[in-house]
Amino acid sequence: MKLELRGITKRFGALTANDHIDLVVEPGEIHCLLGENGAGKSTLMNVLYGLYRADEGKILLDDQEQHFAGPGDAMRAGIGMVHQHFMLVPVFTVAENVMLGHEATRFGGRLDLAAARAKVREISARFGFDIDPDARIEDLPVGVQQRVEIIKALSRNARVLVFDEPTAVLTPQETDELMAIMRQLKAGGTAIVFITHKLREVREVADRITVMRLGKVVGEADPAASNAELASLMVGRAVVLTVDKEQCEPGDAALVVSGLSVFDDKGSPVVDDVSFTVHKGEVLAIAGVQGNGQTELTEALFGLQDRLAGDVTLDGAPLCGKSVAHVVEMGVGFVPEDRQHDGLVAEFTIAENLILNRSRRSPFVRFGSLRLADIRAFAQRKTAEFDVRAQGIHTAVGRLSGGNQQKVVLARELARDLRLFIASQPTRGLDVGSIEFVHQQIIAARDSGIPVIVVSTELDEVCALADRIAVVYRGRIVGIVPADTPRQTLGLMMAGERPAEAAA
Repeated sequence: MKLELRGITKRFGALTANDHIDLVVEPGEIHCLLGENGAGKSTLMNVLYGLYRADEGKILLDDQEQHFAGPGDAMRAGIGMVHQHFMLVPVFTVAENVMLGHEATRFGGRLDLAAARAKVREISARFGFDIDPDARIEDLPVGVQQRVEIIKALSRNARVLVFDEPTAVLTPQETDELMAIMRQLKAGGTAIVFITHKLREVREVADRITVMRLGKVVGEADPAASNAELASLMVGRAVVLTVDKEQCEPGDAALVVSGLSVFDDKGSPVVDDVSFTVHKGEVLAIAGVQGNGQTELTEALFGLQDRLAGDVTLDGAPLCGKSVAHVVEMGVGFVPEDRQHDGLVAEFTIAENLILNRSRRSPFVRFGSLRLADIRAFAQRKTAEFDVRAQGIHTAVGRLSGGNQQKVVLARELARDLRLFIASQPTRGLDVGSIEFVHQQIIAARDSGIPVIVVSTELDEVCALADRIAVVYRGRIVGIVPADTPRQTLGLMMAGERPAEAAA
């Protein structure tokens, strides 16, 4: 099926999110859509999927104009979407998820689960998925869950498939498998729209590339174009894609973690007997597929977990089990993985967010009163230093783009005298320009002698920033290896293999 978007325009008040967008995706083609945060990619796909209605323009499928009142209409027309965050019910089986919203019934109005199972088996056999229709979603690895999302779309006869940042939670091996699946779909005549910010994946799988910037199409790129060429098209300027850093010269041991365990509300360990040391002036990167204990580990170090065992010291002082306020006073900076929920107060201004952890201390408070002039001067200095793009320091932080929100968090945390800096998923959802800036700030902290922990599911980022890499799997550290360890070895370690086994 051929997809054609003609002059799609979508406005939100004074903001034009899509400005007369033209896009053609041929049957049997993988068409990559590239652009910074706020470029309008998601809005365009939401228009295609019936979640938004365009103010101007047309959607055509095989030259027939379409009018979608909602996603149901889009699905019936043959459009499917594989979301970055899976739209699955964890306690349901594969077959139940596949039929959800399109329930087939038989005698007496009973659900026809047998038909759903048969559909799952048929599609699985066609693509070599090997998925049990009766397996519960919560028991499946994330790579298999993503295949269930693909089966859902194909079971509804999708002939145009949109993949929205599909590799965000996958290991390198699972990513390679997804690329192979996309090629199979392409060979079967499916038209694919592939949204990703990972330039390596774009160049590997794209037939054509369309680049968007500030709501407009700014050009098409050849898949043979270099990463630098693609990045400059996206951002509108040259971007340094490699992390420029000097050889690590670690100092004394600063953070010492010994036998740390974190338990869930049922008493099961989600972090299981973890030990490592971070030295002054080095970056220890923690790699692993999301959901293997990284979140709980960083929260434990910052005082956000209370079901703990083991010992943690910072410069010899105990850290384990202390309150967040105490940890902040000890000089620990923390960038949480979910900046919107855990790192910022969306309704507060930029200036207010910049002093959240210092709002009771000098120089911002005197005799119990806020010193507004000092807060203003500090906020203006930091927004300029960290290139936070907004109408002013009194703009609500919830109105900023993801990249600018992350800059506010970084500016606040790095403005203090730190003895440890923890950055969890520091560039998640950011465009290449913002990623470049965040990486520069992390390396600057390391070069100033601060011990740094970076938690990331992005292997390219891990290898670029790390001096050493700790790989976690199911709450345990599989191994701590040098930063130049091959990607293939790291990928196998992320799936649970020991370093020697993975290297072999």
